Amino acid sequence: MLRLGPNPIQIREMEMDDILLSRLKLLVIMGKSYIEGCPCGRHRRSAMLENARRLESASINLGNLDTGSPHPNPKWGSMEVDHIFFQRVKLLAVMIKAIGKGFPMGAHRKHAMRENIDIICETIAVNHPSDMPFLRVA
Repeated sequence: MLRLGPNPIQIREMEMDDILLSRLKLLVIMGKSYIEGCPCGRHRRSAMLENARRLESASINLGNLDTGSPHPNPKWGSMEVDHIFFQRVKLLAVMIKAIGKGFPMGAHRKHAMRENIDIICETIAVNHPSDMPFLRVA
């Protein structure tokens, strides 16, 4: 029998950071697919909106974006990121929320979203190089 998955030594309980990172990956995939012209049905828009809302509030809390004084080196799971990363995540969430609500997006906004997604992917790839094949789906 073929066993797939992590070794029993690597298994651990999921934390909130794992879920938020998964939500970020999902938003990246959804954003890339939207930019490439994939259709957005009612269920996809609903999923975009819900995940973007949750990730937006989490990025505000984790990056201390609401206080105006960002934490010097916040840790997000095993990643060390700065407050600018959380601002980029928040921007992506706001853009995805606009798509989820059905607002039109012009060429300049698509270009800005593509650049933002690329920078977020670079940050994730530096901290988690094994995750990049997952992000190349869209």
